[in-house]
Amino acid sequence: MHLATSRSALLGGLHSCRAARFVGAQVKAGHTQAAPRVGGAGCPARGVATRAGAGSEAETESGYWTLQSYVLYESEVKKSKFIVHAWPVSSPAEAMDLIKGASDPSASHNCFAYRIGDEFRSSDDGEPGGTAGKPIQTAIDGEGLDRVAVLVTRFFGGVKLGAGGLVRAYGGAAQECLKLAPRVFAKAQVEVVVEASYDELGTIYSCLDMHACMRLAEDYGSSGTVSIRALVDADKLNSLKAAVADGTRGKRTAVPAAEAAAAGTGA
Repeated sequence: MHLATSRSALLGGLHSCRAARFVGAQVKAGHTQAAPRVGGAGCPARGVATRAGAGSEAETESGYWTLQSYVLYESEVKKSKFIVHAWPVSSPAEAMDLIKGASDPSASHNCFAYRIGDEFRSSDDGEPGGTAGKPIQTAIDGEGLDRVAVLVTRFFGGVKLGAGGLVRAYGGAAQECLKLAPRVFAKAQVEVVVEASYDELGTIYSCLDMHACMRLAEDYGSSGTVSIRALVDADKLNSLKAAVADGTRGKRTAVPAAEAAAAGTGA
């Protein structure tokens, strides 16, 4: 058991593909050990590492389960090698950049799927329709994960698998990878806009700090007001609104950015 540290090391050791290899987590005897997050792609929301498989458990707070870090997994089915790359992602553009960057032009097929909230996409990349991309998508959704992209690269081994065999091979490799991968629970967050006068800034900053908000930007207008954009945990939004209103005697509130944009304010 060892970590694949480079693409050449990965491809050079394909003869032992039945052993799982991970970057970002070590897997031994059916359990996982959390590892520091690998730089690059990822989901910025906060979370707490937990055991693999916890994504199916009911949660009392608003949020979603995603991968803790990039994961690499390998398997072999009837001499065909399947290499799985899985990432936590924050946007479709990020997902596609990672998938394109990791796709191997020398491979038989580079099939993928991603799930980012209500947005999802999959590709069979030349395999019979519905035998690769969809099973990968089903694996992501079946594990209860969000903000995740999975690429499964196949090196044909000379034995045809048939439609059913392809579904099992692609879906099984993706599912096994995701089952073993360490996860985090990320709280859902809302971007808000708060308009304030200069003399109200101290009060607004205090309210934001008390609710553990992340300040994103400040726009100082010519009329003596400041538009502050910040991220707040979704379950703290109502409390933040009340605190801002109380602190400014009802003059101000925290408005979700989408509502502010629709109303033509705070943009």
